[in-house]
Amino acid sequence: MTLSQRKILVTSALPYANGPIHLGHMLEYIQTDIWSRYQKLRGHECYYICADDAHGTPIMLKAQQLGIAPEEMIAQVQKEHQQDFADFNVNFDNFHSTHSPENRELASSIYLKLRDGGYIKSKTISQLFDPEKSMFLPDRFVKGTCPKCKSEDQYGDNCDNCGATYSPTDLIDPKSAVSGATPIMKDSEHFFFDLPAFEGMLGEWLSSGALQPEIANKLREWFDQGLQQWDISRDAPYFGFEIPDQPGKFFYVWLDAPIGYMGSFKNLCDKRGDINFDEFWNVDSTAEVYHFIGKDIVNFHGLFWPAMLHGANYRQPTSVFAHGYVTVNGAKMSKSKGTFIKARTYLDNLDPEYLRYYYAAKLSSRIDDLDLNLEDFAQRVNSDLVGKLVNLASRTAGFISKRFDGKLAKIEDNSLAETFLAKQDEIAEFYESREYGKAMREIMALADIANGFVADQAPWQLIKQEDKQQQAHQVCSIALNLFRILVTYLKPVLPRLSQDVEAFLQLELTWNNLAMDMAGHEIVQFKALMQRVDLDKVTAMVNDSKDNLQPNQAPAKASKKEAKVADKPQSTGNPLVDDPISETIAFDDFAKLDLRIALIAKAEHVPEANKLLKLQLDLGGETKQVFAGIKSAYAPEDLEGKLTVMVANLAPRKMRFGMSEGMVLAAGPGGKDLWILEPHEGAQPGMRVK
Repeated sequence: MTLSQRKILVTSALPYANGPIHLGHMLEYIQTDIWSRYQKLRGHECYYICADDAHGTPIMLKAQQLGIAPEEMIAQVQKEHQQDFADFNVNFDNFHSTHSPENRELASSIYLKLRDGGYIKSKTISQLFDPEKSMFLPDRFVKGTCPKCKSEDQYGDNCDNCGATYSPTDLIDPKSAVSGATPIMKDSEHFFFDLPAFEGMLGEWLSSGALQPEIANKLREWFDQGLQQWDISRDAPYFGFEIPDQPGKFFYVWLDAPIGYMGSFKNLCDKRGDINFDEFWNVDSTAEVYHFIGKDIVNFHGLFWPAMLHGANYRQPTSVFAHGYVTVNGAKMSKSKGTFIKARTYLDNLDPEYLRYYYAAKLSSRIDDLDLNLEDFAQRVNSDLVGKLVNLASRTAGFISKRFDGKLAKIEDNSLAETFLAKQDEIAEFYESREYGKAMREIMALADIANGFVADQAPWQLIKQEDKQQQAHQVCSIALNLFRILVTYLKPVLPRLSQDVEAFLQLELTWNNLAMDMAGHEIVQFKALMQRVDLDKVTAMVNDSKDNLQPNQAPAKASKKEAKVADKPQSTGNPLVDDPISETIAFDDFAKLDLRIALIAKAEHVPEANKLLKLQLDLGGETKQVFAGIKSAYAPEDLEGKLTVMVANLAPRKMRFGMSEGMVLAAGPGGKDLWILEPHEGAQPGMRVK
């Protein structure tokens, strides 16, 4: 089917330039890359651009901590990001930075258009100010006691314990997370984007179909609460762009971050010379612009960004596509379990094509979270890619090379190929609508048909019979033709495998030549295309993730929210330096401790306590109740069913919540950096720990 060529610009959310890429981030870039590659495979003019989000207080403070200029730090991070993306076969047409001349020019231009249109307001506000660092404190840089539930050590915008949201000025006993000083209130003039002025336009935008229904409904809650003016300015010191005509005032990172899409595209247009920037961004543009983002930043992309564009007389995005989070083995990514996996750690152990396929097999157009189950990951890749796809070629290609001069036969019965080709429109629609999981199921169902055909015909038996040579040639040629169609369908997902197959088949895999006649086509000798997932390498990846992540290393977030900064003394990263070994004791002192394996039969919150969880510990016939100060590190549901180690002979302690009959063992400095001991599989409740 011939399609008219479309002009398409596609983006992923900008990774924040203060840390490494991890597998949670990679979901979005793989999802976008597959969609972009599919559009190019169909012959459309499609550009996939991105950039590092390189401004904000966290970057300024981290650079200070490292003793280098912010420009030096973001340049190094950008180099690492680009290498990770390249090694995952993410094919950006341009990867830039928000700290660029193009972005400065566009951000200033858009701001001035909004100001001149009457959409920028100024007013004096009172904010918390760190008197030691001489800086105003963003919400996430203030910590104190929650005004609702009285939980300690909470950030200035919301409580991790009770979920309440509030102003940092509402915190009880607030402290600066930068210096630990008690902040003071100080007035400052700020500049606001008048979002309520766009209520009518945004109402139409939310009903236009540009957003997934769940996202549109979620954003309508902002209307129910009443749209508010948006603070777009920050006071010095701040790493970013200074606001025109306002010395000492800087654009808030979320003002210039989405403009970074335009800045990166402008950079590409200037480098190439054959792409017209205005054709894609003018208000009357007929090109298509798509943003792939995480569900945590939909307010910026679904409200602020289209309103800014409209106010500055630019076009709105065609669509904004949101996705869910990544969990690993059914739980949040965990440093202690080794499931907080950096992209580089994965790449050091496993083939990137494995993850690209696994994510594709589980992705849909919905906003559901995606679980990376490592056991299922290995089984699915081994079954689908190695056992079905590659196996189809490995079982037949050798006969073509050895017996038939490497040339395919003219196929007499094309019924199987016609069955495969009849699926192309359905598979194409699945790619277009981001229903990758459905596409993978259809493709693997076809692979089953092809393998069934080869198994039934058994060319390894036919080739032994002198009068069956032509039939063997037919079977192997049909199999390799079906293999070619399957790999073409998978080309957006498996670009490296596709390149290897193109070299093997000596042709380019394109959607337009799906129905090509392969009669007499010559192939080269077959070489192994993909190895099975080695479970030892999966284990090594998990172990490397445990080893490589330092306790105080904060991962970069896809959402680019203001990063959390610890308010505790800076750790050296060496536990023995931070917490030296205690004085020597005699063996008899240690022998007094009765340490036992315990099954956490039940775990629950203690409503009256800020830091405690109530645990019922099964010792293999006897149950003990323990109140453990691990609430900041664990949710009750994450603990039930786990084995741990407890001090079983500790004298019972009467607390106002009940009797505590022991103590569980944990490691770490405290707070969120706390890990209970978990015995290896095979340990049984009640066993003594010696």
